Amino acid sequence: MRLSLFLIAMVSCILLNGQEVFQTFKDRRIINAQSVEMLKKYELDVRITHRFGDLAGDNGGFQTFFGFENATDVMIGAEYGILNNLNAGIYRAKGAGSYPSGRSGLRQLMNGFVKYRILQQSDQDGSPITLAVLGVASVSSGPKSESPSSINNFSTFTDRMAFAAQLLIAKKFSDGFSLQLNGGYVHRNLVAFDDVNGIISLGIATRVQVNKVFGLIADVTLPFSENRTTAEGFYPSIGVGLEIDTGGHIFQVNLTNSKGSVETDYIPYSTSNWGDGEFRLGFTISRIFHL
Repeated sequence: MRLSLFLIAMVSCILLNGQEVFQTFKDRRIINAQSVEMLKKYELDVRITHRFGDLAGDNGGFQTFFGFENATDVMIGAEYGILNNLNAGIYRAKGAGSYPSGRSGLRQLMNGFVKYRILQQSDQDGSPITLAVLGVASVSSGPKSESPSSINNFSTFTDRMAFAAQLLIAKKFSDGFSLQLNGGYVHRNLVAFDDVNGIISLGIATRVQVNKVFGLIADVTLPFSENRTTAEGFYPSIGVGLEIDTGGHIFQVNLTNSKGSVETDYIPYSTSNWGDGEFRLGFTISRIFHL
């Protein structure tokens, strides 16, 4: 009897020692930033992200019914769990980023990404954090402009491309609070003559779980470049939102100053200022299928 109790206690200790921490975030995306969360093997996540026009400011208010008459960006696509620690996805986005002068960034974007989880946070003596890497590639399918000064003057196919890479570091401190840091680099093959191709960025994101259904989420992404200061007309990408878990899918309602939805768009081209009322309502619907 004593031996049986001892063996049960030993097995319990081993299991608890290696117990992995899941649901650092409820979804694979927070608002603008991707999270460390992964789909399980053979899971398919079909997603729709929609962003309206400005709620306030010069382009918002009642004249546009607080932005509901405009669709700033729409992104539709799917993600797939190749392995528990390896996901890939493909999305089509309208593209919405622009320069302060009004010149647009890349439009009609086909986006692909791969995300790999290197470490999984575990209780007891396991890893104290979850660590993942993300790679994104975007290709503009928009028409070529004949203007030499246009960013859409694609002399070669590679001019249509932009890339992003990020390191995601997250920790679930409790069932009610999680925090994530993002460090990344965005490279655009074709930019305006007074711009730079490569931009380093740093981001932070958090989730506060209110109850089993509702959670509060927020993320901030700051590009580091002398060309990306507020004096130049660029602003950090800031989003706040409400996350609703209905059991079958995740429904998210958010406010953000970012127009674009993908890393190669919102990181280099966030020119809307919260202080001027240039933020917009958005939502995301996600449905997971088990294949």
